[in-house]
Amino acid sequence: MSVLALSNSLPTLPQLSPSQSQSETPKPLSPLLSNFTTTTTTIHNNSISWTKKTIITALSGALSFGLVFSPPCSVALESPTIQSPPSPSSEYCREDEQVLKAESGPELVTNAGIVEEAWEIVNDSFLDTGRHRWSPQTWQEKKEYIMNTSIPTRAKAHDIIRRMLASLGDPYTRFLEPEEFSKMARYDMSGVGLNLREVPEDNGGVKLKVLGLLLDGPAHSAGVRQGDEVLAVNGVDVRGKSAFEVSSLLQGPNETFVTVKVKHGNCGPIQSIEVQRQLVARTPVIYRLEQIDNGSASVGYMRLKEFNALARKDLVIAMKRLQDMGASSFILDLRDNLGGLVQAGIEIAKLFLNEGETVIYTVGRDQQYQNNVVADTAPLVTAPVVVLVNNKTASASEIVASSLHDNCRAVLVGERTFGKGLIQSVFELLDGSGVVVTVGKYVTPNHRDINGNGIEPDYRNLPAWSDVTQHLSQCSKLQG
Repeated sequence: MSVLALSNSLPTLPQLSPSQSQSETPKPLSPLLSNFTTTTTTIHNNSISWTKKTIITALSGALSFGLVFSPPCSVALESPTIQSPPSPSSEYCREDEQVLKAESGPELVTNAGIVEEAWEIVNDSFLDTGRHRWSPQTWQEKKEYIMNTSIPTRAKAHDIIRRMLASLGDPYTRFLEPEEFSKMARYDMSGVGLNLREVPEDNGGVKLKVLGLLLDGPAHSAGVRQGDEVLAVNGVDVRGKSAFEVSSLLQGPNETFVTVKVKHGNCGPIQSIEVQRQLVARTPVIYRLEQIDNGSASVGYMRLKEFNALARKDLVIAMKRLQDMGASSFILDLRDNLGGLVQAGIEIAKLFLNEGETVIYTVGRDQQYQNNVVADTAPLVTAPVVVLVNNKTASASEIVASSLHDNCRAVLVGERTFGKGLIQSVFELLDGSGVVVTVGKYVTPNHRDINGNGIEPDYRNLPAWSDVTQHLSQCSKLQG
């Protein structure tokens, strides 16, 4: 499953330029003891799901997206230099080739067909999260009315789709022009000019394939081709890893090299290719050790500015270093963090949770969006944690904050969070345009609806650490 970054943001949440954000220095810990101030940072932005079409997850600003492309090949950048795979020698390869030919065959795209396709996507997947303007009956009536309307031009079809989606009363469900959709689909998060997707196998396993390549990008220039299966990164076997994890492995300092082991096509040769990175993500983590209780104890302060591809890896480094320096407790600062890659948020929450504990629930009309995400390993740290939040803590940040809070791993300090807990999927239409549709929402481990409500902190100001420890102990007893 490829992880992409998009360019949307909530209009009510102002952002700074990347240069402003990256040059910002963290506040000293001492002012946090009495009050909280707001520092605006710039944020780029998983819900994991499978649909009847190919799914690619992504998110942006405070929005969480699951990108759905159909057909999958239509979003990949193709190059005339891409070689055809050698003649297949097995039945498996022949069958796979036939499927690819069938998928790439020409389709008759009509204006009415595009409108009907958009209508069906909403009919199958849309989740009304509060305005209650949608029902199967009214939506069927709308289809009958629209399909009896003359749609002479493509522009008219797009206008009908816009008005149809606007009638839902959902601010996040909207239409994308082909140019807008193309930018989303081809965004490079890997740093080497490729996007990955998870492809399910008949045996229940998953393999990672190159979904899209940037023409003349580092990976393409080095010899990686669309449709290649990724087997290893820098000698690390990626079998069983998610596309998000592998994209993180591909990331690294600008102009350094990464070795990618790929299998060309289904039956082609296996090749190790050295690719020079182009930095697309900066570290979102700032950390330091602070002395508390007159120097008798140390707290590790970590500020996480966004959930990008480097967030989990860099936070792990920060926590390990702070532990080595003697940190006996931690502060995770999520103030002004509008979100980011939801999968990054989920993986970061798991760093603090016991195996089997719930990270978050997802709820939706479709079965694929009804999920209980749980931690699958032991926690990296077990020390007391304080999470700093404010009214610009949103989306993936709220997932982390609520997960640690509801599992009695952290106390929340600050202001009520923003309250953005919806899941959007982006579906490609037959003419290359797209629709963004709200398909689900996040619910905390204690079954609280994040969207529109936010999360209320335990304290307005940072309490004494003895109070933090007592609060977490009482929380655990109540849960027990």
